[in-house]
Amino acid sequence: MNRFYPLFLIVAVACQRPAATTSKTYFPPKDAWARISPDKAGMDPARLDSAVAFAKTQETKQMKPDFSTQEEIFGKLLGPIPNSRAATNGIILRHGYIVAEWGETQRADPTYSVAKSVLSTITGISHERGLIPDLQEPVGKRVRDGGYDSDQNRAVTWEQHLRQTSEWEGELWGKHSNFVGREAFGRGERKPRVLQKPGTYYEYNDVRINRLALSLLRLWKKPIPDVVRDELMNPIGASDTWQYIPYPTAVADINGKPMPSVSGGTRWGGGLWINARDLARFGYLFLRQGRWQNQQIVSANWVRQATTVGPVGPDYGYLWWLNTGKGESGKKPWPDAPTNSFAALGAGQNTVWIDPEHDIVLVWRWHDGNPNELIKRVLAAVN
Repeated sequence: MNRFYPLFLIVAVACQRPAATTSKTYFPPKDAWARISPDKAGMDPARLDSAVAFAKTQETKQMKPDFSTQEEIFGKLLGPIPNSRAATNGIILRHGYIVAEWGETQRADPTYSVAKSVLSTITGISHERGLIPDLQEPVGKRVRDGGYDSDQNRAVTWEQHLRQTSEWEGELWGKHSNFVGREAFGRGERKPRVLQKPGTYYEYNDVRINRLALSLLRLWKKPIPDVVRDELMNPIGASDTWQYIPYPTAVADINGKPMPSVSGGTRWGGGLWINARDLARFGYLFLRQGRWQNQQIVSANWVRQATTVGPVGPDYGYLWWLNTGKGESGKKPWPDAPTNSFAALGAGQNTVWIDPEHDIVLVWRWHDGNPNELIKRVLAAVN
């Protein structure tokens, strides 16, 4: 999606660019990011300042700064957790340029289930590389480690994993997919229930996403953090501060070599630890339909598929949260946002919101409540 800018805007930001770009769309280089004033980006400065001032007051109440309530909320840890985190912080992009930024946006903190959207993207790259020829194919056709041998799991497809409708059953890395027991699952424990046919029932379930991550590891035959680095983070110019940390016990045998398997979040420790600026790059990649400068990292078709609502469950795509109003509730999660906007969301709250209609990416971390409250304020600033 190319955009053309008037000469006065190009002149205003040219001195901030470390190097010229051949693309008509701005992409930030690895260690620099051009800023422009809100008015030059078509936004009202006073209203944007007001939105940021509001955001600064919305510190999360869910996650204490020292993570001391982690096990109470999510259950017994399997991996490491930091001793502290940043306060609420964020960044707003318009046309790829920074128009607002607050807090410690260069501090790499756990991002919880935003990692699911990263795993979704790696699945998309796997599909386009031919490692997964058909998303409707049962995972067990290519992943033969016993995890898909049971009657319940045999029919589970890649797409069902991506839509959280797999109903995969089993234990992985010390946690069971049935989510039973307060010690293991904290406030997230659930009553046992009869499992449904794969593809017919939605359940947000980290064990099943961890199973997806293990299945991706078996396809790539190299640690998924290395895949994320080589196929995603390095191409978009991310910093060198992010880490994708596995549980110490999450190790699989790959052709006789022990390799770590990652999780789909930080519910039980580990996960993707990353800063807000790098998350903004990830969001901007999707705003630009999977393209970064002259490289198509993941196809525009994948971006469309990943942000299309599924047949069952809430407004949810391929591990992305949507705003179509076509989910089971029939309501838009962010009523003041465009229907084609979408987000990667994680506990805490960690939010990467992408708005193609207004050419905006919003990253807001460690905040309290619904992102809509900031979204509507930011959109009110658009001229």
